[in-house]
Amino acid sequence: MPYVNIRITREGATVEQKAALVRGATQLLVDVLGKNPQTTVVVIDEVETDNWGIGGETVTVRRKRGQ
Repeated sequence: MPYVNIRITREGATVEQKAALVRGATQLLVDVLGKNPQTTVVVIDEVETDNWGIGGETVTVRRKRGQ
């Protein structure tokens, strides 16, 4: 049973976009590895930008600076 975990920042991914991610990740495992889509699990974790750091700074700080 494949398990896929997708982590994105919580800032406006729509229900439709998340559904497309689930479908796309599932289909990729079917196409590349021949996995059964009925037993493929996809989980999307949405993380606040204050809890996601890059280069010693939070994403919130970096985005305020325009990076």
